[in-house]
Amino acid sequence: MAKSRDTKKPAILLLADGTRFDGHAAGAIGITTGEIAFNTGMYGYQEIFTDPSYHRQILVMATSHIGNYGVHDAEVESERVQIAGLVTKNFSSIASRVGGAGTLQDYMVRDSVVGICDLDTRALVRHIRQSGAMNAIICSDGTDEGELKEMLADVPSMEGMELSSEVTCAEVHDAPALGVAKCKVALLDLGVKTNIVRCLTERSCDVRVFPMSTSADEMLAWSPDGIMLSNGPGDPGAMEQTIETVKALVASGKPTFGICLGHQVLALSQGLKTVKMFNGHRGVNHPIKNLITGKAEITSQNHGFVVDRASVDANAGVEVTHIHLNDETVAGISLRGLPIFSVQYHPEASAGPHDSRYLFDQFVESMTRVEVLA
Repeated sequence: MAKSRDTKKPAILLLADGTRFDGHAAGAIGITTGEIAFNTGMYGYQEIFTDPSYHRQILVMATSHIGNYGVHDAEVESERVQIAGLVTKNFSSIASRVGGAGTLQDYMVRDSVVGICDLDTRALVRHIRQSGAMNAIICSDGTDEGELKEMLADVPSMEGMELSSEVTCAEVHDAPALGVAKCKVALLDLGVKTNIVRCLTERSCDVRVFPMSTSADEMLAWSPDGIMLSNGPGDPGAMEQTIETVKALVASGKPTFGICLGHQVLALSQGLKTVKMFNGHRGVNHPIKNLITGKAEITSQNHGFVVDRASVDANAGVEVTHIHLNDETVAGISLRGLPIFSVQYHPEASAGPHDSRYLFDQFVESMTRVEVLA
């Protein structure tokens, strides 16, 4: 059973390559494992921690102070904290904020999330950048290091791991449009963020959210005007059934919009390939170039896999629409001649800038245009 944080209780972080960092406990007391990753965002930690795309990951926050403004009921992207563990420099067990709902410490204890603080996160981030993504373990309950190393050796790799089934909704549910509905959107929930649904309902869309195991026939039986493929965690290459479902949805010709994991699954459904990155993109300040308009966007990102550029270039039916300006990885695609597109980043932000919200407008426009033509 998880316990509250004890003042200055020792904790350790062990990486799969044998590197050790010492600090103090944050959040629940215990042991946690997962793939370690870092986020460069300087704000929005509650939205980040509740993003289902971080499921099974230990997250290092590059900014120094975490927890100082506590938590707020409106700043959640799912029903619980999704990260497997938290690593930070300075962790505040108290919070001061008008309208706040409590401290991050209590929030993490509520969801049994183990963390570590008071270590050199700059050194840790540099180590991960140089050595690549790897598994890690945090311990704050005094377990012997030798035993922890044995536990860490048994942690499976993120590559080949299907995780969406662990965070998708249990049953079909509806989110009605704000105001008069213009469109019906069938959303395949691979680990959807709340703000994706909100960005659709704000644009007069009735949204029906379907569990990831739903068949294409079941989704299309609702007669939606468009399809949304959500974000989510894990390796897209391990989602064979979902890839087949998306292939069938694409064959319907309905306007389709994929985000992050949804983007990757859409690509795989068209015969493209995905690869695991040496280090993923996680933060709220990633520069993207829209190759159609020539304009740049600052975006929110969270992914450890990416669509292989060579496989896109070899497919005449797919066009690259966006690239990441730091490393020129594929950040967006569209299917030629069809109202079907996807992006590797998070246009709904939360946390992050709103530069890419136009993509939701583009999606809604594609659905209304199809209705007019029909």
